[in-house]
Amino acid sequence: MTSVLIATGQSLQRVGLRMLLESQPDLTVVGEAAHGPEAVRLSALLRPDIVLLDGRDTGTDTVETVRRLVHTPRGHAPHVLLLTTSDDAHPYGALRAGAAGHLREDATADELVAAVRVVAAGDVVVSPGLARALIDAVRSGHTVENSVPGNRLDTLTGRERDVLTAVASGDSNAEIADRLCIAPTTVKSHVSNILTKIGARGRVQAVVFAYESGLVHPAQQHVLHA
Repeated sequence: MTSVLIATGQSLQRVGLRMLLESQPDLTVVGEAAHGPEAVRLSALLRPDIVLLDGRDTGTDTVETVRRLVHTPRGHAPHVLLLTTSDDAHPYGALRAGAAGHLREDATADELVAAVRVVAAGDVVVSPGLARALIDAVRSGHTVENSVPGNRLDTLTGRERDVLTAVASGDSNAEIADRLCIAPTTVKSHVSNILTKIGARGRVQAVVFAYESGLVHPAQQHVLHA
């Protein structure tokens, strides 16, 4: 059973999301928060697997909320799935801070449920426009504080660089295994080692690192998918 904490200032949206998620046999809503600080407090108390975070109205800076959620002092770090509208600034900073994925608020019910399950499994969920946003951010020289040291790229082996490049292209583990002619379990091991070496919490942060380190350039980017 995957536990979810809903964090949005829209009371009707909280009701709708709870009804949708709890209609699924493998999902349960353990709490609701109206703003970012409350989400952080309840996350530490309830220890949900997923925090479904509305990026519009968390009551504080969204990036800081994500950072506090995934770096809890109690050792429990939920996966944060960010909901945004078409009018929001791109979620680049929140993804670097540790968000596990991004979904447009106008996603269908099926897409939302699928996204929660994918993120709970430790994989990546991104809206179709996210790849474009990452490319634009890199091209414009967009950075945020605590930029990743470039020497972390030097800690990766040649094979690990190949795997990271494929991850940044949006390939699944099975697709990477097929492309590199290695076993899926080997890919999983490489991904785990890569995340440890570059200090990333998940595949989304690994994609951001691949861009910021210069390993992957915008012209190489494919469309990212779950």
